[in-house]
Amino acid sequence: MSPKTSESSGGVGKAGGGNLMTPGRVSVIALAVLALIFIFENTRATKIRLLIPEVTMPLWMALLGTTVIGALCGAYFMKRRS
Repeated sequence: MSPKTSESSGGVGKAGGGNLMTPGRVSVIALAVLALIFIFENTRATKIRLLIPEVTMPLWMALLGTTVIGALCGAYFMKRRS
C-alpha cells in the first residue's frame, strides 16, 4: 500500500466522526446539562450584594451569570495556554 493511500484513508476515518464524541466532550456536555438543570431548578428570588449595591433577582440568573463568567475565564486561559 502506498503512503498516499494510507494517509487519505486515515484522514477520512478521523474526520468522519471518530473525534466527534470523545470521553472529554461527553463529560463536558453531561456537566453542562447538570449545571443547567441545577440553575433552572433554583428559581426563587434572592438578594445579592455586589460590592455596595444590593439587588434582588432570581437565583437562576445569578447562577447562570456566574457559570457564563466562569466559562469565559476558562476559555480565555485555555486559549492563552495553547
